[in-house]
Amino acid sequence: MTPSGKVFLVSGVTDMRKSIDGLSLIVAEQLDMDPFSEAWFIFCNRGRDKLKILFWDTNGFWLYYRRLEKGTFKWPRPNSQGVIVISKPQLHWLLSGLSIENSKAHRPLNGLEV
Repeated sequence: MTPSGKVFLVSGVTDMRKSIDGLSLIVAEQLDMDPFSEAWFIFCNRGRDKLKILFWDTNGFWLYYRRLEKGTFKWPRPNSQGVIVISKPQLHWLLSGLSIENSKAHRPLNGLEV
């Protein structure tokens, strides 16, 4: 499944014992955002070896959980806004163990004509 809306990394660390209700409360109350939007909200634990992805789809929430057996995710530093907006390619980089500031990737080209 790929995101149809924006992708938000929730800055800082999150208690991975939280499930759908707890994570959606973080989105609504702490971030002042709508958990029922098309956006994906991604949470990471202190050890950076576990991620949860929360998003609403038509009539219910999806909750993806990923635990690495070895290594860590390249989670960015927290910011004052509480969230970091990333692109779909950056999401794939993050899930593949790369930094979201992957300088070796090709940049998207827009407005091209033949």
